[in-house]
Amino acid sequence: MSYPPQASYRWHPDSAVPDGMKVTQVYGWLVDGHGRVMARIDNGYWGLPGGTPEPFDTDRVATLVREVDEEVQVRIADPVYLGYQEVVHPDLPPHAQLRMVARIVELLPRRPDPDNGRVHGRLLAPFDAVLDRLNWGPSSEGQAACARRIAEARWGLPVMSPTAGPALD
Repeated sequence: MSYPPQASYRWHPDSAVPDGMKVTQVYGWLVDGHGRVMARIDNGYWGLPGGTPEPFDTDRVATLVREVDEEVQVRIADPVYLGYQEVVHPDLPPHAQLRMVARIVELLPRRPDPDNGRVHGRLLAPFDAVLDRLNWGPSSEGQAACARRIAEARWGLPVMSPTAGPALD
């Protein structure tokens, strides 16, 4: 779903989604052992791996695990809830886009996404390089700061490492 410029996005770190607000996305800042973040590219658009919760998902972590496997064929561990991005648009009710951070534990062989049959490009790059490609504005900077803090403090990952160069496949 894309939104016209009149949509606004507000980052709510460490906050639960208010009762009654629909969750439309669960996306992850996935970090490898070199402190690089996984981004995906599809039809020229950069994004974080993740997607829409399905009725059969047991919880939001299950949504993230399923979506990153489908989109970028990555196995993750230790997912941590970061907060949610509130999307307000004049023609839609406000809704939430959840963000998590998780460690990448395995890159699997590429295969088509079962939702659309495409093989998404994937990039492992430092946080700042991924932020530049996403071009999501101030809300994503707050998300990245939360993800960096968890990756560094909890897992000891070198998120600011200048040697964590990009890897694209």
